Amino acid sequence: MSIGLIALLDDVASLAKVAAASLDDVVGQASKAGMKAAGIVIDDTAVTPRYVVGFAAARELPIIGKIAWGSLRNKLLFLLPGALALSAFAPWIITPLLMIGGAYLCYEGAEKVYEVLVPHKAQAHEANLETVALNAKSFEDEKVASAIKTDFILSAEIMAITLSTLPAGNIYTQALVLAVVGIGITVVVYGAVALIVKADDAGVALASNGNASVFGSATRALGRGLVLGMPYFLTGLSVLGTAAMIWVGGGIIVHGLEVYGFTSIGHVIAHAGYAVGRTSPVAGGLAGWIVMAAGAGVVGLAVGGALIPVVGLALSPAWKMTKGAVRRG
Repeated sequence: MSIGLIALLDDVASLAKVAAASLDDVVGQASKAGMKAAGIVIDDTAVTPRYVVGFAAARELPIIGKIAWGSLRNKLLFLLPGALALSAFAPWIITPLLMIGGAYLCYEGAEKVYEVLVPHKAQAHEANLETVALNAKSFEDEKVASAIKTDFILSAEIMAITLSTLPAGNIYTQALVLAVVGIGITVVVYGAVALIVKADDAGVALASNGNASVFGSATRALGRGLVLGMPYFLTGLSVLGTAAMIWVGGGIIVHGLEVYGFTSIGHVIAHAGYAVGRTSPVAGGLAGWIVMAAGAGVVGLAVGGALIPVVGLALSPAWKMTKGAVRRG
């Protein structure tokens, strides 16, 4: 009996070692994939706050929570099984789907630029696309839905990058890594967004500190700095978010074209980035990346600008007719 118990304990210990090794492997693969997707994560963090700005302070965290929950649901319920299924049965369709998503990001970003450059025409374009929100709740729901749609595209790119880093083989390990990356990135992105959006409230609390010590004076100064500086920071972040949608979308389009053999645009952008990067041994990497991002942004702006009239004159009317027919039916 004791020998059997010892043998059983040995088996349990062996299984525990295998499980620990598998867990280490999953964590290691997830870390590598997360590092490769870091650029998209930064873009996602920059894009999201613009959907929250303008609401009452009491609604900011609930709105972020709704967007985060929608993001997590998309990653785990739709993108994760979808990525695994497409990778196994129809890998050829992944690139076209990503390019469609990239085109949507280009359109969203170019539309924001259009609003700034031609505000009157942009307002008419917006009115043609959708009905005006009748109350605060419907306006909030529209903003949340728009944020979740944009996040879906960025999340799809993150999951695709993650899957591309994983070795072929065990589908369960791939699924676990995708889940770890999806959950981890969602927590990081929306935790950062919550900190950014609520920084001004923290500033108010610090500025009202009544402590007469040197530390109290320093915290009040910090609080006043946060209160005065956050509107400018959020404006800058909104601009960065719009730019991120354009250059990420453009980058997806350029990469997709390269997959299908149209490499000239990608080569020109990469060559320009490398040429600039070699000019400075200190900041060459950053300068080269900025040039390549700008090149992708030019492509994204061109694609998005071309889609604005297409959406306004063709896709949106067709969608409205379809919805009307469904309601009448």
